[in-house]
Amino acid sequence: MTDKTIFSRIIDGELPGTFVYQDDVVVAIRDLKPAAPVHVLVIPRKPIPSLQHLDENDVELAGRMLLAASRIAEQEGLEDGYRLIVNTGPNGGQTVPHLHLHILGGRKMTERMVP
Repeated sequence: MTDKTIFSRIIDGELPGTFVYQDDVVVAIRDLKPAAPVHVLVIPRKPIPSLQHLDENDVELAGRMLLAASRIAEQEGLEDGYRLIVNTGPNGGQTVPHLHLHILGGRKMTERMVP
């Protein structure tokens, strides 16, 4: 068995986290090092290491993550727009091996992310 990730420990109540959303499939917490005025992480309760590890059995989970992100963005007042990011693997900037979405908003996203 592998060690629990920091996200699993927060979900299980072993570490503190500022929850902004919870349901039976996903939770959302405020990022401790925000990159924008609003920076929320949407995390599945199921400890999936990364986007690459999703399979056909996780289709509903992936949809629930996106739906939760939309609801959280509305709840956070991001009607002018926001950015969703999924970092995957070490070269993609993923630092915690537990799938999660970043919701960034509250300011204009000016950096161009694609070539």
